[in-house]
Order: sequence, then structure tokens, then C-alpha cells
Amino acid sequence: MKLSQFKFKLPENQVALYPHHVVHEFENESGEKEVFRMTRRDESRLMVLHKKSEVIEMYRKDSDGNPVEGEYLQFKDALGYFGEGDVFVFNDTKVFPARLYGTKEKTDAKIEVFLLRELNEEMRLWDVLVEPARKIRIGNKLFFDDTSTMVAEVIDNTTSRGRTLRFLYDCPHDEFKRELFALGESPLPRYIVDKRDEHHATAQDMEDFQCIFAKNEGAVTAPATGLHFSREMLKRMEIKGVESAFVTLHCGLGNFHDIEVEDLTKHKMDSEQMKITAEACTIVNRAKQEGHHICAVGTSVVKATESAVGTDGLLKEYEGWTNKFIFPPYDFGLADSMMANFYHPLSTLLMETAAFGGYDLVMKAYNLAVKHGYMFGCFGDSLLILND
Repeated sequence: MKLSQFKFKLPENQVALYPHHVVHEFENESGEKEVFRMTRRDESRLMVLHKKSEVIEMYRKDSDGNPVEGEYLQFKDALGYFGEGDVFVFNDTKVFPARLYGTKEKTDAKIEVFLLRELNEEMRLWDVLVEPARKIRIGNKLFFDDTSTMVAEVIDNTTSRGRTLRFLYDCPHDEFKRELFALGESPLPRYIVDKRDEHHATAQDMEDFQCIFAKNEGAVTAPATGLHFSREMLKRMEIKGVESAFVTLHCGLGNFHDIEVEDLTKHKMDSEQMKITAEACTIVNRAKQEGHHICAVGTSVVKATESAVGTDGLLKEYEGWTNKFIFPPYDFGLADSMMANFYHPLSTLLMETAAFGGYDLVMKAYNLAVKHGYMFGCFGDSLLILND
């Protein structure tokens, strides 16, 4: 397929800058009005797409089974499409506070440093991106706090914006990581940070931009669809007998890179580290062999499981890297259903969603989402794709 086939007009006000929330206004003791934003992870909108019948659902139904126009489905309604023995596969990667702000030695120029991954624990080496890159050369020193205790030296150029930093911090590794992360903020995508009034992430974002089941540290962006799950929803799953399996794929910035070729077969994805355990394989494969539904929660889970599914349609243990790029047409080997957010035009995430749900049907759903005011992006609304 061609890149231009995934272009559509997305109104700027339909890109979510915060997770779904309710707003409470009240007067404080001084009589001043204050606004309190309360996150409601599982109350964002849900659209349901049925692949075989090509039916698209947006509204809740009355007692007679008729859609009630204006009463949109909520994310938590997704559980109504699954039953005992079905399995949701989650990505349990954990986001770390990857965006830091430092100053350059001598000039005091403000520099943004985005941590990508640690290369060497003992030497305190990190792969990073810097902005503005033109000011940062090998040998430069960067300072990250007022006391000049957290200092890094640039020791290599990796890409136009990429650098290798060596942190000059002599202490046990756990202490170093704790001090480093204390200086960082949530790595919200630039399309969110740049559009907010405050132009930076807040302390609340470290909680909001993290799945409640996050466990294995290593992601620089959250597996967005997993953000919708609340503790209450997970408890309802458990009561209903819907099982959970966890895989790990450390989501990287490649998800946000522009595609620069019209022919999608020529696009190369960045590699992401992943792990699928024996326990996850046991849960998923048993359910699949017994005829239950396997629902992949998010594009990262689809990427991970499709990187590790065998020709027999069963999940295999795997630890390593994947740069799998999924776009239509594609034959999926494992999951029969998928949850996804609504993604930006021309994005690899939209392409993977279209591969799973069918290009024409998914683009029809996207047109409806724009028309009806659904929210897009990491904090946006969601789409459930069922194979019926």
C-alpha cells in the first residue's frame, strides 16, 4: 500500500492533550474559583468494529437492543463482548521519566536531553537525543541540577540528533538511576507537550502516562491502549473470568517518526526490545486451543505477538528485538480481536490497525470518529476490533 492512502484531515481540537477526565469547579476559602481534573481512564469513548459483518457500533443499546443515539459506548463496555476463558494480552512495559532539561557548560544554553536507553551500567553510558542538536558536540559537558552534581559528557554522535552521554556520577547504580530519574519528567509526545499551555509535563503525568499494570522499566512512550484500563475494570475482568497475559515490548520513539517513502515496503522501523515468557505462552495457547478469544490490547502487543507466533498459530517464548512493520495486507497468526486507540494520519499505528480490521472498514471508522468528535492520540478514545 501507499503512504498517501492513510491521510485524512484531523481537526487540531480532536487531539487529546490529557487523559479522559471529569472537571470539578469549586471556590476555595479565599473565594477564588479552582478547577480540579479527575482522571477517568475507562470512561473514554469506545467504537466497536465487527470485521466479518462490517458493522460499526458507537452507541449503547436500550432494553430492546436498539442503539440510543448520543449515548456513546465507553471503554469499560468492551468487557461485554468477552466471556469466561477469553484472554486479554497486555504490554507491561514501564515508562521512565526520560525527558530532562540541562544547560551546556560555559554558555548556559538550555538543552533538552531525551533518554532512550542505558548502554552500560558500569560506565553510566546512555543513548540519548538532544535538542537543539547543532549546539552539542563531542567533549561538551551538560549540567542537570543547580548543585552541578549530575553532569554528563558527550562522547559520541550517533545520528543527527543522537548522542552517547557518559554521566559523571560516582555512586551505586541504583542511587544513580534514582537521582537521574528524579530530574526527569514524563516523556509525553511532543504533539501533546507543545500544545499545552504550560508546554511541559506535570507530576500528574507520570501517573497518567503509565499503565496501572506497568512492571518492566524500559519504555519512552506508553502503550497507549493499556492506559484506559482502571483497577475497577481489571477487577471486573477477574470476576467475569476473563484472563490476563502479559508480554513486554519497550515502546520507542519510532512510533512517532514520519514515514518518508510513499511505498510502505521501503519503510524501516526502529527496533524495540521485547520479551515473551513461558507463563504468557501457557495462558494464551491454552485459551486458543480451547476456542476462546485472544484480544491483543494495543498495537505494541500485536507487534510483539506477531513477532513470536509460530506457524501453528501458537505463541512462543522469545527475548530479543523486533522491528516488525505491519500494514495491509497482512495475515495475523495469533489474536482474533484487538483494541487500539485512534491514531494520527500517516502513522504506522494506524497502518497496523487497518491491517487488523481491514483497510476500508477501519478508514470508514476513522471518518466516523472525526465526524462524531472522538479524541485521537495517546490519551484519545479507542477502537475494539472483533472477528465476527
